[in-house]
Order: sequence, then structure tokens, then C-alpha cells
Amino acid sequence: MPKVLISDKMSPRAEAIFKERGVEVDVITGLKPDELKAKIGEYDGLAIRSATKATADIIASATNLKVVGRAGIGVDNIDIPAATAAGIVVMNTPFGNAITTAEHSIAMLMAVAREIPQANASTHAGLWEKTRFMGVELMGKTLGLIGCGNIGSVVADRAQGLKMKVIAYDPYLSPERAVDLGVEKVELDELFKRADFLTLHTPLTDSTRNIVDADAIAKMKKGVRIVNCARGGLVDEAALKAALESGQVAGAGLDVYEDEPATENALFGMENIVCTPHLGASTSEAQENVAIQIAEQISDYLLSGAVENALNMPNVSAEEAPRLRPYMKLVEQLGSFAGQLTRSGIKAVTIEYEGHAADLNTKPLTAVVLQGLLKPMLETVNMVSAPVFAKERNIDITEVKREQCSAYQTLVKLTITTETQTRRVAGTLFDGETPRIVEIKGIPVDAKLGPRMLYTVNHDVPGFIGSLGALLGDAGINIATFHLGRSEEGGEAIALIEVDQKIEDKLLETVTALPQVRFASALEF
Repeated sequence: MPKVLISDKMSPRAEAIFKERGVEVDVITGLKPDELKAKIGEYDGLAIRSATKATADIIASATNLKVVGRAGIGVDNIDIPAATAAGIVVMNTPFGNAITTAEHSIAMLMAVAREIPQANASTHAGLWEKTRFMGVELMGKTLGLIGCGNIGSVVADRAQGLKMKVIAYDPYLSPERAVDLGVEKVELDELFKRADFLTLHTPLTDSTRNIVDADAIAKMKKGVRIVNCARGGLVDEAALKAALESGQVAGAGLDVYEDEPATENALFGMENIVCTPHLGASTSEAQENVAIQIAEQISDYLLSGAVENALNMPNVSAEEAPRLRPYMKLVEQLGSFAGQLTRSGIKAVTIEYEGHAADLNTKPLTAVVLQGLLKPMLETVNMVSAPVFAKERNIDITEVKREQCSAYQTLVKLTITTETQTRRVAGTLFDGETPRIVEIKGIPVDAKLGPRMLYTVNHDVPGFIGSLGALLGDAGINIATFHLGRSEEGGEAIALIEVDQKIEDKLLETVTALPQVRFASALEF
């Protein structure tokens, strides 16, 4: 039974869902880093919010961990490269709190525009400073969005309801999607120049850190108002403070900060800024939603292999997982077969999906091919880390899909180009379930791979089978199955022999020394 740790406070529904699904779960919150490091090796899954920091140090101690799930959107508290290298899936819940966070952004826009918190404090103090709090209308103003994904698109919709004109900078926003949303897609500098109000809805990455800095603020209209309910670090706080003091920025609303929890900050106490303590996702509805979603996603992955909202591997729906499972076994065998025979650096990998295979979600299948291919060199590699390792090694990966298949209803072909040769192997599924190798080096063969195999390339001449059988018999090796193929009579031939005992190096040398043999290798699957 898989075991999950919930290390941050979240709705009790998460714990209940794990138990309902048959997953063992511990809820231990408030762990210090050393305490988490000492315990994490016990668990297959880790469910967190923002308090737990899944650092590289923690991940290095997570010897059994398979998945980290963030109940929320931001994952800057997870070392994703370290998790990926360790083969750990990282998931989030990008939709569970989108409405809540977007509504908070709109609330902050209104609060900044009308100085509501300041007017509230003044009125509670018994003052009647009606002329002091002269705000501005939102109607007719231009709102600039940095990021127009799940949350940004909701903000755009709500802002349009307030009769604002919405422009957006987002490299991933297609022109068609912009039209559907009713926003104008612009470049970043143009957004800075045109926006009356600016809100941020983007993750914190190397490219977005301090995206609103002193240079950016200098390009903006005098009197612009800025709201950040996304991630701390997107706005340079020192630059914002200077701009608020000079009047270049008329007002700001911050829900997130460079350092959290933010009990002290140079911006605190300024009259023209509204600050909240990271409340973007803090509604009962959102907290319930993200807790339920992350528990379901982690459970689905641990129990069935379904992957949803993963940040470091292709998604696999619960409906797809059963259909993909036999193909995953097939492609792992193909990759492993090629990987065990590879003796020089791999330059390129081409995977061709034909027939029924072409209709599948092939991204996870390609990841599994790479897993099998790289495993002889990297024992700990899995489908999460394999694509990263392949990229690090400058291996060119190509996928090809063909609806038509010449001889089989479904077929997967794998071509490996190394520094010295090109190797090809193809396989299919018999009865939709059983992997079979049907082609090696362009030579037809029909072979089911067993745990221990002997592979030979030999000359097609009489006496080879007898000589090989005698050698194996003399060594006490029992033959389970024997599969043969050849290019033409008297030409190159191959043999795949399943054996019951391990073939030691000395016996392999003897087999290779047979006059008919050009190449021999012991394989394990």
C-alpha cells in the first residue's frame, strides 16, 4: 500500500480521500527541515502547500518518493530540477483556486483605486476626511496583464465587466486565444507604456524575477497603479518603494512578498499601498478544492499511473492509463533492447508510432522508451528523469505518427543513431496485451522477451544452431524459447534465445568465438 505524508495544513478532505482510495496517510505539520529530511524516506508521496520547502537536500533523502503534490499553483518552494533528476513527479492544482485568486486581484484593484483600507482606518479613528481620499474610476481605464493563463484570463473577464480595456503580455498566449478572451496581445514595453493599472499573473522563474523593476517602472505612465497577487519577487520592492515615494506609481496592492512570512518589509506603513498576507487563495471554497484535487491526483498516480497537472512529465489521464500500460511495457522493452546493445554515444532517437499506436498519447510512451534506453547507463533513471537526461546529453528525439500500418494493426519502431552505427528494432502487441519483437535490423522475427535472453548476430550457415545449443547445454544453460530470423538465405541472421540461467561473461566469450557468430550479447528484461 502506498504511503503519503501531508506536511502542511490543508482541508481534512485530503486525508479522507487518501484513506478512501486505499492510500496510507500521515498528517504531520510544522516539521522543521531536519525533521522532514529524517522522515521523508518512508513515503511514496508528499502533499504540501507553501510552508514546506521541498529542497534538493530534502529530495536527496526521499529514497522512496515518487510524487510531490502542491495544493495550489505556485511551486517555487519545490526544487523541480532536483525532483526531476530523482525521477519524482511534481504536480500542482492550477485550477482549484483560480477564481479565488482572480477575485482577490480585482478586490485589490478596487481597494487601490479608491483607497478603501486607508479610508476605513481614518473613519474608524473618528476622522471625516472626505476630501482626502480622492480615488479614480476603473471604467474606461486600460488594465495591463502580465500573464494571461488560468488566473489572468479570469481577471480579464471580470475587468471587462467593469468596462476596462484589457491588454496582455504573455509569450504563450496565442492570437486566437486573445481574440476569444477579448484582450489585446502586446509586447511588454508597450504594456508598460499604455497601462493605467497593471496586475501580475505569472509564475516566478529566472525570466520573470523582477520583471517589474526600476527600468520597467520608468517606462510606465506617471500615476500608474500596480497589483501583485501572484508571486513575491516579480516586483522589485525597493524600486516600487522609490516609485511610490516619487509619485511615479500612485498606488500599489501587494498580496505576496520577496520574503514570506513578511512580518517586516520596507513597504509597510506607506500610505499609498494596500498589503494583505498572501490571501489570494484564502477562501474556504478554494482551500477545499485544492486539497481535494491534490489528494485525488496523488492517489491516481500512485495507484494507477494516471498523471494530471504534472510540471515535469507528460500528463496521462485516468482513462488513458489502462490503455497505455501494455504499450509502456512494449516500448520499455524496445528501449532496453537497444540500450543494452549500445556501445557508443547516442546521437539521435526516432520513435515511429503506426496504426493504433498513432492514436495514443505518445509523449509518456516516448519518455518510457528513453527510460529503457538510458537505464543500462543510468540505473536510477525513470520516465520522469529520462527526457531531461537525454536533453543533457544532446540526444535528438523525434516522434513520427502514421495512421496506416503495413503488416500489423499496431506497431512501434525504434531507431537509434550512435557515433558508430544505426540500430533498429520494432515491436507490436499480440491480443492487445502481450509485447512482441517483430523486427531487428530490418530482419523479421517473432520473439517474446523473457527475463534472460541471449542475442546473436551470425552468418546463416548450417550447424550454427547445433553448435550454440551444445555450448549452452555443456554450460548447464536451459533454453526456454528460440527465435530466429534472417535477411536472406546464406546472409545475415539473428537469434533471440530465452534461457533459464544467467549467462556469465566467460560463456558469452565462448559463444562469440563460434566461427558463425559476428556479435553476441546477454540481455536482461
